[in-house]
Amino acid sequence: MNEEPGDDAYAWYQRATELLDTGNPHAALLLIDRLRAAEPQSQSIMEMYARALFDTQDYRAAALAFDVLIQLAPDNDYGHFGKGLCLWRLQEFVQARDELGMASVMRPDRLEYARAYGQVKATLRARIADGLPLNGPIAAQDQLDHFGDGDQLLGGDQ
Repeated sequence: MNEEPGDDAYAWYQRATELLDTGNPHAALLLIDRLRAAEPQSQSIMEMYARALFDTQDYRAAALAFDVLIQLAPDNDYGHFGKGLCLWRLQEFVQARDELGMASVMRPDRLEYARAYGQVKATLRARIADGLPLNGPIAAQDQLDHFGDGDQLLGGDQ
């Protein structure tokens, strides 16, 4: 039986959490928007909102939401981690490194923080070694995408 939660904020929160946990971030956002209107300064609601945006792959909006969470609670390690992941996906690697580094320092026991931080640092090292820009897409990405097409790289006279 799938019952709609009442107007009770806790029931809406529980239902939104359930929707997120079962892979329904778009539906969860409908409830979370209602919660945010009722309690705009709630850290837990802002965290859920940022997570839902991330899960819908709206990384720019999610980064902004994680930033609001960090402003509400600068010591929120998950806020720094989430913002770092968003920036990573937006190819803003330098800022991603800084946010993920902060999360790793705040919670050295969280292996996923350390892994993400290490991967972003490796991306930056590789870009430096190859003379590529530190942030953003690689300008010649279309050429790299055709690397396996020998006729394009070798002139087609094989």
